[in-house]
Amino acid sequence: MTARDAFTIHETEQQVKETIETFLGMDDDTARQHFNLGKDVRDWKVHLARKDLVESGPDFAKHLVPIDYRPLDTRFTYYTGHSKGFHCMPRGEVMRHFLQENSIGLVFSRQATDTNWTSIQVCNSIIDNRYHFSYKGIPQCAPLYLYPDDDQQSLEGKPTRTPNLNPDIVQQIAAKLGLTFTPEKEKAAGTFAPIDLLDYIYAVLHSPTYREKYKEFLKIDFPRVPYPHDQKIFRQLVELGGKLRQIHLLEHSVVDKRITTFPVDGDNEIIRRLGKQDWELTDQKRQLGRIHINDTQYFGDIPLVAWEFYIGGYQPAQKWLKDRRKRQLTFEDVSHYQKIIVALTETDRLMREIDGIEIEEKSSTEDRKAD
Repeated sequence: MTARDAFTIHETEQQVKETIETFLGMDDDTARQHFNLGKDVRDWKVHLARKDLVESGPDFAKHLVPIDYRPLDTRFTYYTGHSKGFHCMPRGEVMRHFLQENSIGLVFSRQATDTNWTSIQVCNSIIDNRYHFSYKGIPQCAPLYLYPDDDQQSLEGKPTRTPNLNPDIVQQIAAKLGLTFTPEKEKAAGTFAPIDLLDYIYAVLHSPTYREKYKEFLKIDFPRVPYPHDQKIFRQLVELGGKLRQIHLLEHSVVDKRITTFPVDGDNEIIRRLGKQDWELTDQKRQLGRIHINDTQYFGDIPLVAWEFYIGGYQPAQKWLKDRRKRQLTFEDVSHYQKIIVALTETDRLMREIDGIEIEEKSSTEDRKAD
């Protein structure tokens, strides 16, 4: 929780640097007015933000990091992990595990008000406390691996890490599947690793049938995932969950295959207030439409399913544009938005593919106790 998003989170690393350098060159009262910081509150004060920045350097090489701000919208911030500093509540005990290379985790909610439950996502950076939206609290974030407090490293020179998994449950799953669990992914046959369990969970929680069947339970408590019993089904779901994970992190090659257009030259400024009604049908058969960002420019061939798609209580295709109103999109912005549309379209397709697999929902007595 930053307490001052507009001040602490920016779309580029350079904007973060410029903001901090300008802030440190002002006295508190001038900075408060210049950055529209408002009155101090209990856990965030201008002088404490300044103290945190000064005591940490400022060291941009160490503390300037990406932050997953909203679904499919990664930005940048200066993160020290110190409470009541530049950030109000940085949650360093959890977020520090996402400052390591190749870190990853699950984001989910305990409760949700939406009938259409969508509160599941992956992240590979620290997250904002409104990464998902719900009227029933903030999202939970579970790193797949835990790193030591010190700089202890393995023989390969990499930080040592341990799976953030209950070993008893992992061994139960290994026994049921007839596979050997390894703490890191291996190519050896007959093994599975933490990332496979994450991908399995991710696939199950993207099953439309699962979401519909348990929608009332998903409103009141954490989602419960059936233990895998069949090795073939487990492997199928791991593969599909892995594709979803890579697509949502915009790491899969499929997101580079554009399905939309941006055909008209102009200043690229978003001047329209964009919402559901602004999707203009252009292809009835394929349910494609266009979204005008101003009087002349538009994104074309946007599938309706992508425009209306929800993740974590937001509609990313709409939210991303709304958050950039009165801004001129760069070439990179246009490219990123087109990747978002591919990611949402592919997510819908993969969810339907997952639904073609019979997810095991019967649990033994041991399974239910372990839940």
